[in-house]
Amino acid sequence: MAAKTAAGEARSHGQAAQGTVFAILVAISFSHLLNDLIQSLLPAIYPMLKDSFRLSFTQIGLITLAFQLTASLLQPLVGLYTDRRPQPYSLAAGMGLSLSGLLLLSVAPSFGVLLLAAALVGMGSSVFHPESSRVARMASGGRHGLAQSLFQVGGNAGSAMGPLLAAFVVLPGGQGSIAWFSLVAVLAMIVLWQVGAWYERHRLATARPSAGRADASRSLSRGKVAASLAILAALVFSKFFYMASLSSYYTFYLISTFGIPVESAQMHLFVFLLAVAAGTLAGGPVGDRIGRKTVIWASILGVLPFSLLLPHANLFWTGVLSVVIGLVLASAFSAIVVYAQELVPGNVGAVAGLFFGLAFGMGGIGAAALGRLADLTSIGFVYELCAFLPLIGLLTVFLPDLERSRD
Repeated sequence: MAAKTAAGEARSHGQAAQGTVFAILVAISFSHLLNDLIQSLLPAIYPMLKDSFRLSFTQIGLITLAFQLTASLLQPLVGLYTDRRPQPYSLAAGMGLSLSGLLLLSVAPSFGVLLLAAALVGMGSSVFHPESSRVARMASGGRHGLAQSLFQVGGNAGSAMGPLLAAFVVLPGGQGSIAWFSLVAVLAMIVLWQVGAWYERHRLATARPSAGRADASRSLSRGKVAASLAILAALVFSKFFYMASLSSYYTFYLISTFGIPVESAQMHLFVFLLAVAAGTLAGGPVGDRIGRKTVIWASILGVLPFSLLLPHANLFWTGVLSVVIGLVLASAFSAIVVYAQELVPGNVGAVAGLFFGLAFGMGGIGAAALGRLADLTSIGFVYELCAFLPLIGLLTVFLPDLERSRD
């Protein structure tokens, strides 16, 4: 055990000495942008699919559920497997699954095929996220929050670009024009093959928590670690259930409440997702400086006043409030992932897969449940109910302060 600890410390010190490998962080962030751009096409074209296939809100929620459940169920398994057997080139292979789903989506003749296409894209994500999160940590040089934020902000930027490209490419060109985005998947596969080559050369230097953080987590009982992970899971539920109400149904809410055209609603969604990207970028570095728990606390509970005001605002203030909500709420996830990795040292891929998978799963279940609720009541009622979800952020008070324990 002492030999393993010494080896882990040597790897940590070696990583810190080599510094942050920004070229790899930029490459993996860019790949995340391309991956999530593909994913974001699904909710962005929901209005078109709803009209073309005469779908209910429940069926739209099931499409999101098919995508996000395949991703959420497989991601922890992929992470657990690759913690023990690294697969550097699996990143490019996973993008191939997303490419298949994208092409199938462009020619899908029925609702059942739409579900299959969404599931294939989800399977691609199940490979991409835990392995690319591991690469980001390997290249972090010890600045884990910064690396995680740079990685995640690529995904947020891609998610923001999806609705914009859908508005100007897919909506005018129809379902078949989705096939043009296969070029995006091919580009991602090329970049990820190069990242895989770097990963292969450096996999023995896989980032591990520093000795101090590992000691901090070891000072906690197994029960305390399990309880902390459960609290983090509840916070992820709060964040992504609420985010599902915005990312999946924001356009419908704006159209039904304010009567604006689809293109204008897509622009509002684009601005909201840009705010999410900005919040994600800020969360990691701030967590490196002031502590993960502080960021989690401020992000989840801090959004409550704005979420409560949103259902009662006019169009202008709805836009303003959605930007504030996206900016504040998004800053939590990088801190949650890195905090969880410090709670369970040596299981980078499994923890990343668990929380990315949980995020996808909560988003998918939220989209399906809220779609059904919208069919039974109204979109406006959904937003009034979801406004109270950030109250779950009060659970943050029970999380141990790992930074203080380390000191």
